[in-house]
Amino acid sequence: MNLRPFVFIAAILSAVTIGSAQSRNNARSGDIEGAVVPVFAYRAGGDKKQIKVDDLFLYENGIEQKIRNFSYDPSPSRIVILVDNSQTLPTSVESLKNAVMEFAYEIFEGDQLFVVAYDEKPEIIQEWTDDAKKLETSLSTLRKRGNPYLFDALTSSLNEVLLPLMPGTRKTAIVIVGDGLDRGSKRPFDRTLADLQGSNVTVYSLQLPDRTGGAYRRDQPKAPVVLSRLAESTGGRVFQFDEAQAAAKAICDELRNNRYLLSYIPTNTSSYDERRLFLIGSEGITIRTKTAQPPNLK
Repeated sequence: MNLRPFVFIAAILSAVTIGSAQSRNNARSGDIEGAVVPVFAYRAGGDKKQIKVDDLFLYENGIEQKIRNFSYDPSPSRIVILVDNSQTLPTSVESLKNAVMEFAYEIFEGDQLFVVAYDEKPEIIQEWTDDAKKLETSLSTLRKRGNPYLFDALTSSLNEVLLPLMPGTRKTAIVIVGDGLDRGSKRPFDRTLADLQGSNVTVYSLQLPDRTGGAYRRDQPKAPVVLSRLAESTGGRVFQFDEAQAAAKAICDELRNNRYLLSYIPTNTSSYDERRLFLIGSEGITIRTKTAQPPNLK
């Protein structure tokens, strides 16, 4: 397969305005009809009893919000696997291939995968597919070189791969395979995170050991903190790379079986500031969702 590099130079240079505009437009149109938030919900002990609106309590900037609807989302998933293939990543290319292939074995009917590898630029390894053999063949093009521009790769994957699917496709996720290190992105971490939250994209990761040994990173979180903040702030989770099989199963299972959509009309909220979300469940219910909404611009 010939690699087809993303035409991303313009997208990256203009990402600040494009990403912000997209998030703000989503917020404005969403608030007219009611903001929609993806939620992962579980009952203790694997209880399958339906979770209802009365079991949940939602707060935005500390103000309780009225939940309009809470419903199970059975739609297929669209999962981008974003693979760090930079030179100094502490694992082999073969191990990276094996980790990606685990998702091909765990996805459900209707789900599809899209694989992007990145160093100084992101490259398409495999476009949307559910074909394990096709994916295995395309992964032969993985190689290690250069430095990791993680935040630019996330921005490009969002703008060029996931946003074109919306609003028709709402169940979207990015799985980062790497250690969270970024060395040179034009897009800053905080703006990258805000873009993902504004588009309701859930971020997971298969975390490799930090190649910097915990070194301080100027103007951005340390590598492991990057992965934990991306996951926690979008409702995702962090798994260890050496548990790729279990991680792929857990991610695919919860996207299919435990993902819900919550809608509400924001009240008494700021028009220009980030809106912090806090969602809790009744006793015995575990909830994960994103931690913020984009500004409610009028």
